[in-house]
Parts: sequence; structure tokens; C-alpha cells
Amino acid sequence: MRRWLALLVAATTSLVLIALLVPMALLIRSVAESGAMDRATAAAESVAVAVGTPGLALEVERVARPVTVFLPDGRTVGASAPRSDAVRLAATGRSVTAFAAGGREVLVSALSSGGTAVIRVFVPDDELTRGVREAWLALFVLGLALVVLGIVLADRLALAVTRPVDALARVSHRLAGGDLTARAEPGGPPEVRSVALALNHLAGRIDELLVAERESVADLSHRLRTPLTGLRLDAEALRDPEEAARLQARVDALERAVSAVITEARRRSAGRDSCDAAAVVRERVRFWSVLAEDQGREVSVSLPAAPLPVTVGAEELAACVDALLGNVFAHTPEGAAMSVRLTPHPSGALLAVEDTGPGFDPAFLERGTSGGGSTGLGLDIARRTAESSGGRLTVSRPTGGGARVEVLLTTT
Repeated sequence: MRRWLALLVAATTSLVLIALLVPMALLIRSVAESGAMDRATAAAESVAVAVGTPGLALEVERVARPVTVFLPDGRTVGASAPRSDAVRLAATGRSVTAFAAGGREVLVSALSSGGTAVIRVFVPDDELTRGVREAWLALFVLGLALVVLGIVLADRLALAVTRPVDALARVSHRLAGGDLTARAEPGGPPEVRSVALALNHLAGRIDELLVAERESVADLSHRLRTPLTGLRLDAEALRDPEEAARLQARVDALERAVSAVITEARRRSAGRDSCDAAAVVRERVRFWSVLAEDQGREVSVSLPAAPLPVTVGAEELAACVDALLGNVFAHTPEGAAMSVRLTPHPSGALLAVEDTGPGFDPAFLERGTSGGGSTGLGLDIARRTAESSGGRLTVSRPTGGGARVEVLLTTT
């Protein structure tokens, strides 16, 4: 926008200057020519006074320019010059101006005792244009300076408009990236200030809607937990063990699906948050260590002593760790060892959960098809957590057997 405004002002200023300076340049040339011709005419008239007197030759010599006097008897006094048609016309008693080679000639007639004499004063082209080029150069420099000044002023004016607009664009990009605290600083022209206020109002409204959505998700969680609990109690009350187990499995699957939907809705509505990954993982490992001790599992933990911030909310990361550790307890035999390691990574933080269980085939790690009677929901939650932070989930089989799940989280 700055460039277009500068070009517009430059074009407009140039047109205005051309409209003013071109006539002025022509006027300067005309004034210069007129002055030179007036001086030549004055010189010719001063010589005409001396025609017919003994001092004619002296008067001709006093004039500092080529002067020729054509006497009626055919003689000439002064500089040599041809008797042109203009000279013959002036001999009839008329004063004329005519073009000549290399300049112009001013012809003034004067009466003498023997007839009409003609005084010719030659004006060269250099005298006709004396000072014109310098004046034109001064006009050109003045016009160029005015164009540059106009461009500079237009650039300053454009900055007053583009800076607030650029700030609005940056705020809109921050809002699009999930930073709902971004607000625009009203400034610039009234129209731009109005847009900034409208953008701030929109950001506030989005924040309000997200708060309402989080409240709705929490209410949905409470509303669904109650009927699920009732279904579970009804399934446990059945007399047929096989039917009870089948219904219990259906209720468990429904509960996991509901939990996944609620977790995903919370993740979308919570926006981009951050937490200390070391503190969250330490707390969740401490929670699961009680169950590991009951099952005789050896747990190896390696966590950094310093805080390790990541672009994932604390609740979301805790759910991810719970899903990974829950998979270990659910799909490996009691007594199988496991390890949890959180280490800094060039791209962020790397969370690795490894066990010595039977393992699984990474080729079938898709939602709902992980094998072993699992729905694959835990790994899907971990994958979504990694991707929400800009990282990735990697599943592999260690050399000694078992399974290793690595979650890469980006740092703030």
C-alpha cells in the first residue's frame, strides 16, 4: 500500500508540475528573446540618431554588437552584411525583424539628406537563449525536489495507515492460532480504529463462546456419567454371568467412547495451553506406582530435574500419560516391568513409555484395530495430544521385546 500511495503521489505531482513548469519554461525563453531583441532595437535607434552626421562611424564602433548601416548611396558603415530582402523592405521606411543565419537581425530605418538609411543590428542565437538553460535546470531541480518531497510525505501518510492495519493483521493471526488473549490497540484513522474495536469485540465474543462450550462439555460429562453408571449396575445385577459380562463389555466400550468425545471436545475448546511436562508426568507416575507395586511391576522412571515446558495443557498431558500407562496395565501380564522417560529433545520434549509385555504389531496401530482386544483409544488420545502440540506419536518394538511408545511434544 505504501508503494502504491507513493506512485500515486509521484504521478499526480509530476502532472501538476508539468502543467506549471512547461509554460513557465516557455515564458522564460520568450522573455530572454524579447530582452535580447529590445537591447538590439535600442542599439539600432541610438545609431539611427547619428545617421547623416560625421560621428556615425564613431557611434557604430561604440555599439558592442555587430552593426551595419546601409546608406542611401549604396555605401555601408560597420560590419559587413548582405543587403537582404529584409534590408530592402526596411529601406521603404519600415522597421522590421527578420531571421538570419545564426540568429536574427533588427532593421531600423532612418531618414537622411540623401534618402532612407537602414541600420542593421545582428542578434546571435547565443544571446537570444542566454540564461535560458540555467533557468530550465533550476526549474527541473525544483520540480524533482517537489516530487521527492511529495513521495516522502505520502510515505509518512501511508505509514500512519499501514502500521495499524499490519497490527490488526498480526492480532488476527494470533487469534487464528489460538491466542485468545490477543487484542488490537486502536490507532490510525477513525476507520482503522473502528476495525480494531470491532476485532477486539469479536475476540471477546469468541472467548465467551468458548467458555460457554467448556461449561456445556462439563455438563455433558456429568449428564452422561449418571446413565452409564446405572447401566453398569444393571449389568452387574444380571443373573446370567455371560450376559452380564457381555453387557459389561458394551458399557465399558460406551464409556470409553464417551470419554474420548468429551476429551476431544475439551481439547478443542481449551485452546493452546502450556504446562511443565516434568511435573505432570511425575505426578501421574506417582499415581500409577501404587497399582504397579500391588502387581509386582518394576517401574523405571527418568525425569529431568528442571522444568520442561510444553505447548500442551496440564489436563490434556495427564490424560495422555494415563492412557499410555493404562494400556500397559491393561494389556501386559502382572509383573511385567515398564519404564517412563521424559527427556529434552531438539524439537521439544520426548516422552517414552516402554514395557516388557507381549507387544503389538505397529502395522495395525489404527483407531479401533490395535489388537489384543483393545479399541486403540488410548493410543489415539496420545496421538492427538502429540499432534495438538505440533509433535508426533511413534510406536516401535524394542530389541528385547515388548512395546515402546514415544510422544514428541513441542516446547514453548
